[in-house]
Amino acid sequence: MKKILQLTSILLLVIFGINLSFAQSLDELLKQGDQYVAEFQNQKALDIYMKADNLSPKNWDVLWRISRAYVDLGEKMPDKTDLQKDEQEKIYKKALEYADRSVKLDPTQSITYIRRAVANGRIALFEGVFSAIGTVNDVKEDCEKAIQLGNGGNYVQALAHYVLGRTHLKVCEKAYLVRLPLGLGWGDTEDAVRLLETAVKLKPNFRMFLYELAKAYVEEDEYDKAKETLKKVEKAPLTDEDDDKVLADAKKLYEEIKNE
Repeated sequence: MKKILQLTSILLLVIFGINLSFAQSLDELLKQGDQYVAEFQNQKALDIYMKADNLSPKNWDVLWRISRAYVDLGEKMPDKTDLQKDEQEKIYKKALEYADRSVKLDPTQSITYIRRAVANGRIALFEGVFSAIGTVNDVKEDCEKAIQLGNGGNYVQALAHYVLGRTHLKVCEKAYLVRLPLGLGWGDTEDAVRLLETAVKLKPNFRMFLYELAKAYVEEDEYDKAKETLKKVEKAPLTDEDDDKVLADAKKLYEEIKNE
């Protein structure tokens, strides 16, 4: 009996040790991948997340990260020739595939929906918003679902409000009577302002959110607010790999509206 108890104890320790080692390894891989993202080393981040996927298949927390990495890679790909554009679109579709799997594995997480919305948004911009109406509506629905769930922390919720606000702005580039028969009559610049203001409140001093809010103010002829917001872009810290471009765009917009 004593020997049986000893063997059982050893077996439990072995099983517990394997599970603990697995959990630590997965956690370490995710932390390492996230660090590469923070350093804008997108290919290294993807490689690490793929290792995590091999270690823990069908893990929603891994899959949305893979989707993000593919989007980050796609944004930096050359897009001058048709061949280059085709390769870029394939990357965005990869991002969509992983995000979609993440949503299906855990439909209670805001981040899974917002990553699918971001991937679909890239595809819609690639194909043309008014040539990808179904995709644009999918972006709207996923953002609204992410906001409804309300989890993931301030940045995730800020991103959901930002993407939805930006989508409203893109849709409003066409006149209401033109887009209404297309099923895009929901686009509204006032809603865009409200959503983007919320994004900025949730994630202050983030250049991308501030710049998009300034653009929304311009659409509403709120030039003083737009100029004030554009000045904040310049003061905001560098936190995203696109921040230099955002700053340049913000300065250009300020010059265009400074006398308004």
